[in-house]
Amino acid sequence: MAERSTAAVDVADNSGDNPLTAKADKATTDGVTESIDTADTAEQSTNGTGGERKATEPTIATPELHSGHKLARRYRLEECVTRLDGFSSWRAVDEKLRRAVGVHLLPADHPRARSVLAAARSSALLGDPRFVQVLDAVEENDLVYVVHEWLPDATELTALLALGPLEAHDAYQMVTQVSQAMAAAHREGLAHLRLTPSAVLRTSTGQYRIRGLAVAAALRGISSDTPQRSDTEAIGALLYAVLTQRWPYESDAYGLHGLPKGVGLIAPDQVRAGVHRGLSELAMRALVNDGATASRQEPPCTTPDELVKAVGEMPRIRPPEPAFTAPPEYQRTTYQQGTYGRPAAGPGPSVTQPVTPPPPALQGRTGKALKWAVSALLIAALGLGSWQLADALLHRDKGGSTETGNTQTTDHGDDKQSKPLSPLRIADVTEYSPSGSGIQENQVKNAVDGDPSTAWITPQYKGYPNFGNLPNRKDGSGLIVDLGSTQSVSAVDIAFYRAGQTVEVMAAAPGATRPSALGDFPKRLSDLKPVGSSLALSLNKPVKTRYLLVRITSLPNDGTPEEFRGGISEITLKGQKAD
Repeated sequence: MAERSTAAVDVADNSGDNPLTAKADKATTDGVTESIDTADTAEQSTNGTGGERKATEPTIATPELHSGHKLARRYRLEECVTRLDGFSSWRAVDEKLRRAVGVHLLPADHPRARSVLAAARSSALLGDPRFVQVLDAVEENDLVYVVHEWLPDATELTALLALGPLEAHDAYQMVTQVSQAMAAAHREGLAHLRLTPSAVLRTSTGQYRIRGLAVAAALRGISSDTPQRSDTEAIGALLYAVLTQRWPYESDAYGLHGLPKGVGLIAPDQVRAGVHRGLSELAMRALVNDGATASRQEPPCTTPDELVKAVGEMPRIRPPEPAFTAPPEYQRTTYQQGTYGRPAAGPGPSVTQPVTPPPPALQGRTGKALKWAVSALLIAALGLGSWQLADALLHRDKGGSTETGNTQTTDHGDDKQSKPLSPLRIADVTEYSPSGSGIQENQVKNAVDGDPSTAWITPQYKGYPNFGNLPNRKDGSGLIVDLGSTQSVSAVDIAFYRAGQTVEVMAAAPGATRPSALGDFPKRLSDLKPVGSSLALSLNKPVKTRYLLVRITSLPNDGTPEEFRGGISEITLKGQKAD
C-alpha cells in the first residue's frame, strides 16, 4: 500500500455543535489556515510529524440552504450542525426509509468537491461496521452531498472525557477497537487523518465506532505523506486523553487542558495517579515523542497494525467487579442493638440510659388458659397436616397422580388422571428475518430434526456480538416454529449450538397467520437474557398458540474476542395434543 494518502473523513456529529468541540472546528475568514485557535494548533502538533498538511485555498461560500429543504426528493434537512470552510453538515431525515441520517453539503465547484466524492465512495466500499457508514454520495443541481449514518444512541468521546478519565477496562476496549478498525482501513488504502475525540463514538452496547473515515480530511483538504504514522499517533493521543483527561501537548484542545509548558511529553502514569502501567506505556509508544517511549524502552508503534500487535501482547484487562451494595439495615430495637443499659455515645459526660424492665409474664388463670389454647391450636394443625399427607399417599397408591415441576395437574371434576404431556409435532420452521433477508435459511430444518448433533448456525460476525451491529439485524435473528395448528404448549426445551447467547422465547396469538415481525409475538414465555448451552421452560399455565419465536439478540465469542457466532441445535415442544 502506498504510504501517501489524501484521506477524507466525516465531521458532523450526532449531537450538533458540542461546546467542547466547536472551537476545534473554527477557521479563519481568509480560508488560508485553520490553526489560529488552540484546538487546531494541538491537532497540528499531534499529526504534524506525520507530514499532515492542509491545502491553501480561497474562501468558498457555504450553500445557503434551510431546514425543510429536500435532496433527491428523499433527504429532508432538519438542523445544521456544522458550517465551515465552504461546506455544511446537517441532521436530516431519509423519508423513504423513515430514519435519521447525516448529510455533508458543498458546492459542486468547490475545489475539494471531487476529492470528497472520491473519498466518500471509497469509504462506502469498505463496509466495515466499526465505522459510521457512508450511505450515498451524489452530485446534483450544482451540489455535492454525502449521506451517512446517524447514531442517536451513541456518545462521542469528547462528552465522555468531560465527565472524567475512563476506567482501565474502558480505555483498553477503546484502544483495542479503534486500532483494529484503523488497521483494517489502512489495509484497504484508507486513512483518517482527523481522528479526534469527536470522531470516536461509544454506543449504548459499549462498542466504539469511528466516523469520518476518508471524508472529514477531504472536506478540510488535509493530507499526509505518512498517513499510517499520523493515524497511529492520533490513537495514542486518544488513549493518553482517556487515561489522564489531558491532551498530550502543551495547547488545550477538545475541552481538555494541555500539559504544562516546557515539561515535554510525560507518561500518563506520571500525570495522574492510578493509571494502568501497561496502557501508559502503550500510549507513549504510539505518540511521537523523540524516542522517549515507555520506561521499558519498547520500540515505538508507527502503524495501526503494530499498535494492534502491541495491544495483543498485553495481558487482557478485565472489567471491574460490580460493587456490592449492602441492603439497608432494618430498624432494630434497643435490645437487638445490644445497647441496653450502655452509656450514651457523644460528647459530654457519660450518662447511663434508664433501664426499663420488660413487662411481667401473664399470671394466674389467664396465663394458663392462653397456654392451653396455643397448645390446642398446634395439635390441631399437626393433625390436619398428617391427614392431608395420608390422603395424598392413599390417592397415589390407587393409581392417582400428583404432578409437580414441569407439568401441571388439570382438574376435570372427577378422579380421572390428567392427560400426560407429549412431544408436539413441528410442522415447519423458518428464520426470523424482520428485514426480509435471511442468513442461513438452508439450515433451519437442522434445529427440529431430532438430532442435536446438527444445528442452525449463524455466520461469523466480526467486531460486535449483536450480529455485527448491522442495520438489518437490529432486532436480532432466530427461528419461528410452526405447529401446523393451534396447540396447548406446556414446556419448551432448546439446545443451543454454543452457550452465552442472549435469548427470549415468545408466542403468537392463537389466531395468528404467518407471523414475521416482533409485534406478532405478544406473549413472552421467557425473559431476554444470556443462557447456557440449553434452556428448559416449564409453563405454569399452558399457552395456546400455533407459532413460537426463539429470538437471539447477542452472540458469544467464536474463538477470539472480536469474532462472534451462535445457533440452535434442537427445539422440542411438549403439551397436550388437541383432540
